[in-house]
Amino acid sequence: MMRLPALLTSLHVLVTLPTVAESDTRETDISTTTPYLNPEPNQSKVDFQQQIQPLLDKRCVVCHGCYDAPCQLKLGSYEGITRGANKDPVYQGERILAAEPTRLFEDAQTTEQWRDMDFHPVVNEGNKEGKRDPLQSLLVKMLEQKRAHPLPESKKLPDSFKLSLNRSLQCPTEDEHKKYLKKNPLWGMPYALPAITDTEHQLIIDWITAGAADSRAEPLSKSLLNKIDEWEKYFNQDSNKAQLINRYLYEHLFLAHLYFPEAETDDSQPSFFRLYRSKTPPGQPVDIIATRRPFDDPEVDRVYYRLVPLQETLVDKLHMPFALTKERKSKWQGWFYQPDYQVDKLPGYQPENASNPFITFAALPSDARYRFMIDEAQYSIMQFIKGAVCRGQIALNVINDHFWVVFANPDIDLPEYDEVFMEKARATIELPAEADSNALPTSWLAYARSEREYLDSKAEYIKDHLEGQVPVTLDLIWDGDGNNDNVALTIFRHFDAATVVKGLVGEKPQTAWVVSYPLFERIHYLLVAGYDVYGNVGHQLNSRMYMDFLRMEGETSFLSLLPKADRKTVREQWYRGSISPVEKYIQNGSNFAHETHINYQTSEPLPELLSMIKDHISEAQSKAHSIYPGLEDKAISDIQALNRSVGIAASILPQASLVLVQGNDNKPYIYSLLSHNAYTNISHMFDEKGRRRPNEDSLTMAHGVMTSHPNALFKIDHTEVAEFTQMIGQIEDESDYEKFMDKFGIRRTDNAFWTFSDELHQTYQRQAIINFGYFDYNRLENR
Repeated sequence: MMRLPALLTSLHVLVTLPTVAESDTRETDISTTTPYLNPEPNQSKVDFQQQIQPLLDKRCVVCHGCYDAPCQLKLGSYEGITRGANKDPVYQGERILAAEPTRLFEDAQTTEQWRDMDFHPVVNEGNKEGKRDPLQSLLVKMLEQKRAHPLPESKKLPDSFKLSLNRSLQCPTEDEHKKYLKKNPLWGMPYALPAITDTEHQLIIDWITAGAADSRAEPLSKSLLNKIDEWEKYFNQDSNKAQLINRYLYEHLFLAHLYFPEAETDDSQPSFFRLYRSKTPPGQPVDIIATRRPFDDPEVDRVYYRLVPLQETLVDKLHMPFALTKERKSKWQGWFYQPDYQVDKLPGYQPENASNPFITFAALPSDARYRFMIDEAQYSIMQFIKGAVCRGQIALNVINDHFWVVFANPDIDLPEYDEVFMEKARATIELPAEADSNALPTSWLAYARSEREYLDSKAEYIKDHLEGQVPVTLDLIWDGDGNNDNVALTIFRHFDAATVVKGLVGEKPQTAWVVSYPLFERIHYLLVAGYDVYGNVGHQLNSRMYMDFLRMEGETSFLSLLPKADRKTVREQWYRGSISPVEKYIQNGSNFAHETHINYQTSEPLPELLSMIKDHISEAQSKAHSIYPGLEDKAISDIQALNRSVGIAASILPQASLVLVQGNDNKPYIYSLLSHNAYTNISHMFDEKGRRRPNEDSLTMAHGVMTSHPNALFKIDHTEVAEFTQMIGQIEDESDYEKFMDKFGIRRTDNAFWTFSDELHQTYQRQAIINFGYFDYNRLENR
């Protein structure tokens, strides 16, 4: 694909140089003390796209690949390198006023514009005379600092390394580096990881010495150009009906990595594209309309939707592939275009209306919008999971560590598909995005009243129109039409990050949701389309608060499938202890008093219901994480036993680990090992530690990648699974975990770290070519 060459497969021998004591603060002229540096560049031309970018991908993008990269330094593209670094963090939850967006490729187009936005260079731009030494660039200084001051020879890093996600970042300019070096000699790059090899280092030196130039990317194939032309025509039809449909599609696809399977002729990773709003129509150069949100006023008479090649290295935490195919177009045609309705006037972009999809898209059939969302339900949820909102403990503690999600059946007459009901409901539904990015924190009561009014209206409609006519059975749950593996999802929270996967994964989820159309749409406009990562503290707190209501709504819909007499017991188990006024207010207004028609056979209806749901969706649900490739029956049994265990061992293990297993077929496989924190409730934004129940913590080990942000890395042979799981079960304290890491772990300090990292990424790329993206190592622990 463009700008994403294949991984290099050669393995390099790491060179260990004498260490410098942590307290050694002597000023050092790095360029005269590093014997490996060859100031005379290799005369053969260094190709950026074929040599430098792949190297940066493997060694640098694993920490510098996203908008939350340290110092906003994104190294996944030439444009990111030349943009440089910035001292202001993107994530700054306490700011009073919204910050100006700094999205690469969107909010500025030239180096000069980025300099005006306080980005400083990391590669040589020359001085006024154009004679500045390229080897004095910040990128070189940081790499050479690591060579002169390598990691100490120890299992764990010294305490001088700060690894907290919210640590205060040091972002020196080229002129400030001397002071940075003196204060933090061990903080060269890659930060808190082993140095790159001499060969890799010299390649970067050769490139920078030769002028740090870009090289021409491979042109798009004719088949891809034809697909772009075909789909841009589709997205830019002229009728009011088509324009409203395509506005809806854009507001749900603006984060997607779009690709064309029918235009790709080999098994390599496809080319990916982004959909942008443009001032210019197809056939003319794209002129991106850069607004904070996809529904903000474009300030043009006509918006055009244009496909632009993705220009950055793919990172797993942002990669959301979405295929554009003939089948997809046929579905959209049937859902949106074939029904007989008129769009007499296009809606405007006033914030109070544009932020509310039930107003903006009222003319579009509700069942069409819902079908669109559940057809790729993992992608629809993934936008929240991998989007800007889903980062940090405060943002994530609104959801449980492990829960299942299923969807309301679109073929059943539910109130959400009734236009009369939705017309009434629109008056009660409001979303925090209406208040824009500079918002005052809103009283929870204002949103709670709106939510309860909506739920009361829904209960009233059910009583008047559906009670006695639509039985409460498992038929209310979508079965994926028998073939769509988006039928059920599992969401894992990893303290300050999260993952969504297809299928009902894990032995016993902590809670479960049933998602209907209005709930799904509100989640999207709250946490994806309406969320501004550059917004102020009020905007971010309001978004988090509102999500409390949406979570409870999904849980309540699930509880309504249980016998009426058991619902309160289950809810009280989910919300033990002191719960917030928010939960009390909503729970007191829950009016779903109908009895279930599901025939329960046991005295434990909750596990029975979970089992019945599994059977109900079994024909369609994904099996990707319920298979055990490379393992024999005994090893599979050991993992399944581990997944049934509960207790202290799970509380000591990292939240999210990746395990590279050498299989019995002599092939490597990636397994994920996740620890799920238990709480009395997740009702409060703060004091999470006080609500912890470590004795109830649980584990899930399953095949496949189920985290983008590993906290720990392990490597085992298939013959070692029994010992691996047994040692986990015996962990009672930190010293036990240290022995476990000594046996199977790959620490930050391991001399073989980069060799292992290469193998891990190669395995992922080979086994999931469409979904492959580089992992994020910022959360790797130091234990």
